[in-house]
Amino acid sequence: MSLKGKTLFITGGSRGIGLAIAVRAARDGANVTIAAKTAEPHPKLEGTIYTAAAEIEAAGGQCLPLVVDVREEQSVAEAIARTAETFGGIDIVVNNASAISLTNTQTTDMKRFDLMQQINTRGTFMVSKYAIPHLEKAQNPHILMLSPPLDMKTRWFAPHLAYSIAKYGMSLCVLGLSGELAPKGIAVNALWPRSTVATAAVRNLLGGEKMVQASRTPQMLAEAARMVFNKPARAFSGQFLIDDSFMAGEGVTDFTPYRVDPSVPLMPDFFVPEDDLPPQGVKGGF
Repeated sequence: MSLKGKTLFITGGSRGIGLAIAVRAARDGANVTIAAKTAEPHPKLEGTIYTAAAEIEAAGGQCLPLVVDVREEQSVAEAIARTAETFGGIDIVVNNASAISLTNTQTTDMKRFDLMQQINTRGTFMVSKYAIPHLEKAQNPHILMLSPPLDMKTRWFAPHLAYSIAKYGMSLCVLGLSGELAPKGIAVNALWPRSTVATAAVRNLLGGEKMVQASRTPQMLAEAARMVFNKPARAFSGQFLIDDSFMAGEGVTDFTPYRVDPSVPLMPDFFVPEDDLPPQGVKGGF
């Protein structure tokens, strides 16, 4: 398996999961566009598109860092076009950019509601839309959403309705696009973590350092994503993958290297269906 020479367009890739996917691809010798808003250092968030580019290039890849707001159509269209022009095409799109607010209906202001819809659902739709003409020309084209299985249960919507609508909107794009693009040979899949992931969002919004210690690292999703991208696009599409189950199916038996602190029990993530059980007989699992 290798992504050498492949071109990835990753939204929200200046830190966290998006950056981990980019760096892992770069180790194979891939080209990566980092399409994100952070051009200047943020007091609470590590990394910019330029520090991300430095990491990607240090890992062995080429990087095009672009300031992109996935809510703005012209910004997205120009970034997609510039990526194809710079690297000679696009092979893989990763819709990673996402906004989160775990508030109930009465405490969710409409500006925040609109932001989540615009970034999560609309941004995913729009990035995919503009990438399709380039993906059609690729040898093994993939679109990957960092979004959950479509487990339409009250328990996932009642506590934070606005966020859930926006996040499941990304998964609905998988459901529709996988069928729409099947004749073109473009794979469209979703990938979601079984546990919380050690990112800035988990640290700043969900529970601080204690939650981070109960998490897996972004590198686990990066490895899983790489496995997805190496699947034959015409035969592997419309899948809603949970990271450890998918990786176990691909032969991974030890998840200990991805534990932030193996002595701390893992914290389950949102949106994992009750009947989707973790893999058995593996190290470092639940």
